Amino acid sequence: MSYEPVIGLEVHVELLTQSKMFCGCAVVDSTHTPPNASVCEICTGMPGTLPVVNERAVEFALRAALALNCTVTHTSLFARKNYFYPDLPKGYQISQYELPLAHDGWLTVEGEAGEKAIRIRRVHLEEDTGKLFHRDGYSLVDYNRSGVPLLEVVTEPDLTSLEEVKACANALRSLFRYLGISSGDMEKGAMRFEANVSLRLAGSQTLGTRTEIKNLNSIRAMLRALAFEIERQGHLLTQGGVVIQETVGWDDVRETTFTQRNKEEADDYRYFPEPDIPPLAIDSAWIEKIRSSLPELPAAKRARYVADYGLTPYAATVLTSERNVAEYFEAAVAARPKVPAPKMAHWVTGELFGLLNQAGKEIDAAGVAPGALAELVEIVELGQINLASGKAVLAEVFEKGGSPRSVVEARGLAQWSSQAQIEQLVRQVLAASPEQVQQYLAGKQPIFEWLLGQAMRAAGGRANPTVLRQALESALAHQRDRHRRD
Repeated sequence: MSYEPVIGLEVHVELLTQSKMFCGCAVVDSTHTPPNASVCEICTGMPGTLPVVNERAVEFALRAALALNCTVTHTSLFARKNYFYPDLPKGYQISQYELPLAHDGWLTVEGEAGEKAIRIRRVHLEEDTGKLFHRDGYSLVDYNRSGVPLLEVVTEPDLTSLEEVKACANALRSLFRYLGISSGDMEKGAMRFEANVSLRLAGSQTLGTRTEIKNLNSIRAMLRALAFEIERQGHLLTQGGVVIQETVGWDDVRETTFTQRNKEEADDYRYFPEPDIPPLAIDSAWIEKIRSSLPELPAAKRARYVADYGLTPYAATVLTSERNVAEYFEAAVAARPKVPAPKMAHWVTGELFGLLNQAGKEIDAAGVAPGALAELVEIVELGQINLASGKAVLAEVFEKGGSPRSVVEARGLAQWSSQAQIEQLVRQVLAASPEQVQQYLAGKQPIFEWLLGQAMRAAGGRANPTVLRQALESALAHQRDRHRRD
C-alpha cells in the first residue's frame, strides 16, 4: 500500500511592536538584553493588575489577516488558556480561541503541480512566553519575552509534501516581512512552527491519525522532523501497527522525535473567556483603511515582474522573496530604463548576491547603490568594458565605493572598439605568428582560436571581442585569398 502525508501548520510570529501585548513594557532583543530587564507587574502576573490590549498589535494582525484573504471577525474574544506554562507566571496564557480575530483565508504557494491555494483556518493574537534556562539541575527564567505580541496563523491540512511545506513557510515569512509586522528572524525566535502530520492511503480523502510536532525553530528543523515522522508513521502502518495521536518534540542532535504528551484536544487547555479584557470590537472603517495601506504583496509582484519585465518565474521569485531586494531591483531598472530588465536581474541575483553572501551582508548594506549597479550594467551592455572587467569593477565598488565609470577610467579597463586600432593589433599578431598562420591556411581551423587568444592577450583583455573576432576573420580571409592567387 502507498501512503501520502497530510500536513497542517501552526505558525507563531512575534510582532514588531514597541511595547508588549498587554502592558507598556518595551519589546527588547532577548539575545542581547540582560534577563528580566523589561518586565512589570502585568507581564509578570502580579495580583490586582489588569491587561490592556495593544492597538498596534491588533493593527499588525489585521494587516496579516487581510493579506491572507481572511474574513475579519468584527467582535473577537480573548481567552485564558489554562495550560501549565512554567515560563508564564500567571499560570495561563491570554490567547484567542472560540472567536479569533480572523478566519477562512488562503495563501497561494508554488506546489509540485504549479500554484496551489493553502487554506488558512484562523489568525489570532496571543502573548508570548518567557524563556527557561536549565543549568546544573535547576532552572532560571527570563521574562523579557513574556507578553510580547504573538500572531498565530493556522493552516488547514492542505500540504501534501515537504516541498509544499517549505514553500508555504517561506511564503508566510516573506509576507510578514513585506507587511513590516515581523522580522521573521528564526535565529532569535521571531518565527516558530508547529506541524501536524498524518498519513493516508494514496487517493483517499480519509485523514489518518495525526501527531503534532512542537516548537520547531527553523524551516530546516521542521522539514527534518516531518521527514522523520512521515517515515516513522509509514513504517508503522506497513507493519500493521497503529499511529497514536500524540504531541512530540524534535531532537535536532539525535534527529528523532520523542513523545511529550498523549492525545491532546482543545478541552485539555481549559479555555474560558478572559474576564479582564472586554470583547475586541473592530470597526469596518479601520479594516478598510488598513486594507488600502497594504503594499504590493509578493505574489502580485512576481506576476508583474514576469509580465512587465519579461523575467522568468524563477528570477521573479528570487527577486520578490524579500521586499528590500525587490525595491533595490526596481530602483536599478528605473535608473537605466534602456538596459533590459532581465540583464539587471541577472546582475542582482548573480554577482551582487555572491558578493553579499561572501560579506555576510543584507542588500541594504551592499555599498553599491541601485543607480551604481545600473550604470555598471549599462557600461557592460554597451560594450565599453567586457564581462570580466565588469565583475572586477563591481567587486571594487562593493568594497571601496565610488562610481563604476570612475573605476573603469582609473584602472584603464575601457574596451578597445576602434576598428583601425584593432585591425592594427591583428596585423601585428599575424606578423609575429607566421607558422601558425600557415597552419591555419592549410586547414587547421582550431589555430584560429589560438590566434584570437594571442590577439586578446596582446590587447590586455581590453579589445572588444566581437570587433576583434571580425577583424581577425577578415585579415585571415584576405591572406587566404592572396595565398590562393599566389
